[in-house]
Amino acid sequence: MLERLRACDKLPLVRAYRIAVILLTGALLGLAWNAVGGRGLALTRNAYVREGDELVEAAEAHARLDKGALFLDARPVAFYEMSHIPGALPLPEDDFDRAFAKIEPRLRSSFDIIVYCSGFGCEASHLVARRLKERGIPAVVLNEGWPAWTDAGYPVREGAQP
Repeated sequence: MLERLRACDKLPLVRAYRIAVILLTGALLGLAWNAVGGRGLALTRNAYVREGDELVEAAEAHARLDKGALFLDARPVAFYEMSHIPGALPLPEDDFDRAFAKIEPRLRSSFDIIVYCSGFGCEASHLVARRLKERGIPAVVLNEGWPAWTDAGYPVREGAQP
């Protein structure tokens, strides 16, 4: 009888072990299928970056700002007014057509355009850059967006004015 009680005490450990093995095996098989299946998720890069998107790092963007690059803020206007890159114009992704119409002449006369948004997990800058390219206006995306700029300690401006 004592042996039977000891065996029952071990039963939860055996179940936990089996569950862990099944979960680990499932995760490994899922990752393997993702890697060789041909249509898996790109786990080693930003999922928002597509073929044809060009990214620039914060240091290069800052150097381009010093040379007269035009920055476009793809975040909602309220975020732009809280703080933005000096000289940047608001071109929010959620109100693209109206904002684009206001600044189109300036965009068509600019040769170096950099679009940024709220950083990791924000697709707005990629969408705005693609929509500009559809209209014949080349633009690049600031990699990791606003956080990359502020983390580097580069200047910012508050208010509605560029």
